[in-house]
Amino acid sequence: MSELDHRFRRGHDDLGLRRALPGRLLPALVAAMAFLAALAAAGVVATAHLATQWQHGALAAVTIQVPRPGEPAADDAQDQTRRAAVQAVLAATSGVSVHQLDEGELADLLRPWLGDSAERLSLPLPAVFALHLADPDRDLAALTTRLDQAAPGTLVERHELWRGRLAALARSLQAAAGLALLLVGGIAVAAITVATRAGLAARREAIELVHQIGAPDRFIAQRFAARASLLALIGGTIGALAALPVLLILAWLAAPLTGLTPRLATLALLLPPPLWASLLALPAAAAAIGWVTAQATVRGWLALLP
Repeated sequence: MSELDHRFRRGHDDLGLRRALPGRLLPALVAAMAFLAALAAAGVVATAHLATQWQHGALAAVTIQVPRPGEPAADDAQDQTRRAAVQAVLAATSGVSVHQLDEGELADLLRPWLGDSAERLSLPLPAVFALHLADPDRDLAALTTRLDQAAPGTLVERHELWRGRLAALARSLQAAAGLALLLVGGIAVAAITVATRAGLAARREAIELVHQIGAPDRFIAQRFAARASLLALIGGTIGALAALPVLLILAWLAAPLTGLTPRLATLALLLPPPLWASLLALPAAAAAIGWVTAQATVRGWLALLP
């Protein structure tokens, strides 16, 4: 068998695998799978990035409600209203940006529950302040105490519930993208298996003859695996290159949501490093899948021969 190995190394197609595994169909199928795998990998990376932003955004947002805002504040010698007392405390607090919701914004918040009557509501509404913390992990115990002293009954609400829900949503999206990635990999394995079995059927007589004269299973399986991995490598490269412009366009569209400026960001910066690594790994992963799948398929087929 050393002579056969020597001929293979010199480029001879001993088993006629170029006809058994043609260089068009399998690379096209693997390219399509690699393209979908790149999109699924982008989904995993994007949801992880968005989950971090969502959770930080939820932690950084704080809502303050001041009941009876027009009444005098507690223990205030200057006849200051409760709204003004809270405003003074917030103005003296560093690391926060404050926005007081006006009547129109309050009506917009109530409209989903009260309909058009939200603007004509006769009940006294609390003053509502929306805070954004520079440090999302900041402890608000001291601020809550000062606000309650300035205007007793003031409510400070962090959006912990929304953080939990956003985290659960992000995990669900990541799981869906990961499942899609596994499904694409499974389809690629199935396509390579079918192509390898078709190649075995096309060259059955030659393979049986070589097997009968003493060629070990390893020799035949390696020939098929080398051909399948080469075609899978070509297909994976084509699929990754085809996915790159699509991912760059999507990243350019999403750049304002991630804080980047599309005009200033270079193409390399638009895609995060994990996604670049995934794209670079796709051809190698496709070749590995082709090698392992073809080896297993051929060895299983040879095991059934008499």
